[in-house]
Amino acid sequence: MIPVTEFRQFMEQQQPAFRVLKPWWDVFTDYLSVVMLMIGVFGCTLQVMQDKIICLPTNIPTQNQTVALQNQSEHPLLSHTNEVSAPMPEQKGRKTNLDLQQYSYINQMCYEKALHWYAKYFPYLVLIHTMIFMVCSNFWFKFPGSSSKIEHFISILWKCFDSPWTTRALSEVSGENPEGQDAKKESDSKANVSTIEDGLEKTQSLRSIPEKLVVNKPAASVLDKKEGEQAKALFEKIKKFRLHVEEGDLLYVMYVRQNILKVLKFLLIIIYNCFLVHRVKIIVTCNVKTKDMTGYDNFLCNHTMAHLFSKLSYCYLCFVGVYGLTCLYTLYWLFHRSLKEYSFEYVRQETGIDDIPDVKNDFAFMLHMIDQYDPLYSKRFAVFLSEVSENKLKQLNLNHEWTAQKLRQKLQTNANNRLELQLFMLSGLPDTIFEVTELQSLKLQIINNVTIPATISKLEDLQELSLYQCSLKVHSAAVAFLRENLKVLRVKFDDSRELPSWMYCLRNLEELHLMGLFSHDISRNATLESLRELKSLKALHLKSNFTKIPQSVVDVASHLQRLYIHNDGTKLVMLNNLKKMVHLVHLELVHCELERIPHAVFSLTNLQELDLKENNLRSIEEIVSLQHLRKLTSLKLWHNAITYIPDHIKKLGNLERLYFSHNKIEVLPSHLFLCHKLRYMDLSHNEIRFIPPEIGVLQSLQYFSVSCNKIENLPDELFFCKKLKTLKLGMNFLTVLSPKISFLVALTHLELSGNHFEGLPAELGSCRTLKRSGLVVEDALFETLPSDVREQMSAE
Repeated sequence: MIPVTEFRQFMEQQQPAFRVLKPWWDVFTDYLSVVMLMIGVFGCTLQVMQDKIICLPTNIPTQNQTVALQNQSEHPLLSHTNEVSAPMPEQKGRKTNLDLQQYSYINQMCYEKALHWYAKYFPYLVLIHTMIFMVCSNFWFKFPGSSSKIEHFISILWKCFDSPWTTRALSEVSGENPEGQDAKKESDSKANVSTIEDGLEKTQSLRSIPEKLVVNKPAASVLDKKEGEQAKALFEKIKKFRLHVEEGDLLYVMYVRQNILKVLKFLLIIIYNCFLVHRVKIIVTCNVKTKDMTGYDNFLCNHTMAHLFSKLSYCYLCFVGVYGLTCLYTLYWLFHRSLKEYSFEYVRQETGIDDIPDVKNDFAFMLHMIDQYDPLYSKRFAVFLSEVSENKLKQLNLNHEWTAQKLRQKLQTNANNRLELQLFMLSGLPDTIFEVTELQSLKLQIINNVTIPATISKLEDLQELSLYQCSLKVHSAAVAFLRENLKVLRVKFDDSRELPSWMYCLRNLEELHLMGLFSHDISRNATLESLRELKSLKALHLKSNFTKIPQSVVDVASHLQRLYIHNDGTKLVMLNNLKKMVHLVHLELVHCELERIPHAVFSLTNLQELDLKENNLRSIEEIVSLQHLRKLTSLKLWHNAITYIPDHIKKLGNLERLYFSHNKIEVLPSHLFLCHKLRYMDLSHNEIRFIPPEIGVLQSLQYFSVSCNKIENLPDELFFCKKLKTLKLGMNFLTVLSPKISFLVALTHLELSGNHFEGLPAELGSCRTLKRSGLVVEDALFETLPSDVREQMSAE
């Protein structure tokens, strides 16, 4: 006997979770398959356990026997002979003189030759047909191309419902607080929920149950980091899975084909069974030539299971008919509806999440199949297609990871002496940041989807905001707060369209830093709007690729005091607008490909500092015009190609800081040292060979650097600058350091490395403020000093 459990295992060898993709008609046909399978197994069992056919010899004339009798009448001798061998049948039974083996042999012969093939193989046909139906029903679960998609989809579906973090996130998205629901809501939800099976919530109707009932289970007050990371990974999986399954319609095609095959199989079974079912007879005549072995050629046989097989065949046809009608309904459902598109319109209406996208192809088909099992699944799954819910989930995870205490630990004091918090490459802006009320400066770098809510008003001390490559959205209430409180704004962008429109209304803004590329024709570029409303703007930093000063900068010329333009190698041609900025105190034109000092600069009578770093200045003869700038105290002409300093630099008598480093200067004019107010002079990285003795005139000099030059000797007059605190002589050709170094009693930093000294003078000990940390020299050279001097300098 064949155990039915073996076939049951065959039917259920697909994962149990796949049942969510089996609509009611597939489940119904599976049960019909089980019944038909039992019919086939029952028939096969009967054939194995019972005799198939029972035959007895008979002399009832057949057509051949009739011919033989006619021949006997024509030949009496032959007729007389046959009378002995073929007597007339008797009415009261008859002894055949056949043993059991002969009967068995006759039964086998007649079963093979006389019984119709349909009557012999009916149970096996039922088994074969049923097995084909079962294979067709589950083939799309087994085919490699479709099963991989289904397995991935089911695993994601399970994770969507199993994760505690996901449940918490969904409750946040729907605006519900599971912990605050009253007893009535809980009882209503329990009345609507029918079963909980395998961790997935099942309900009878989707539209009859409010969304909040899905999350009626209280969430844990604290969710661990691992669950949060799993939920984040789930959103990424769904994105990638969607891209993969929406590329084709393999699942739909496979399902349609297997149903078409089942319908064709159903028609075949109905047609040939209707013609052959009457062939199952109880009495069967059998004519076999076995007279030499048994003495008989004609037998009358009884098919012992004919009556039962006949009834089973009619029953089987009924089940096949129901099975076929169900398959026809399935095909009607497949072709009547557009199953390659799936709309979440009703989900968007019920949940309020408007950005849930509609899906297509295999993704849509699987969701249609899920709806046939339980529409609640696709509704819950839809939330994970929404960027709004994903951002909310990331926000919850971000708040959990970045607590207020952790943010306070990252606070540092910046260059403006403000408490600054730097956040780099986060998935968003944690809400806990608004609990750090002492925050004064916020710096955000490479953070996407930043939303500044109205709660920023809690940061009453916030004055500085830096946005480096951040996509930002600001609540209207937050804009009002920033307009009144923000003092410094830094924005670094890749596209000028990323500039926040609300920055033009920050009426209390004092510093604005813009770093990014604008279009070459800035006059036609609408992205840099007028800065006229920035009434308090004092400093403007522009790092871009301007060819002329934008008109928006001119709008604030009346109150702008500091202008910084870093042009990244683009030549700044038109500078006439500078003349309007009469209140400029600090002007910085860096990397603007300037070949001359701009004439417009000479009109800035309030200018105190001029920086022309990294340009193409070779000759600075026009420096004489700077004498009209009576307030100019700092001149930075470093990192250029200047070959000489003109003598009329002496007319800049108010200069206090002079930067000529990284040029090609070979000779220092003695007139340079007539700028007697100089306190800071940087002449490093040039080709200077000689320092004029007139340097001794600079009695206010505190910083002097001539490192990386070609100087061989130092004038003694250098050591008359008794206020020197920093002296850099490194990387030159010096061989002797004068003992007069002892005159520099205020010296705190001395750089001597990279020269050719044989020893250091003991008079360095007179420089009481000079310590070992401030003496930059080779260790071997330091050892040439007397031990007491070394100890003095090494002492803290």
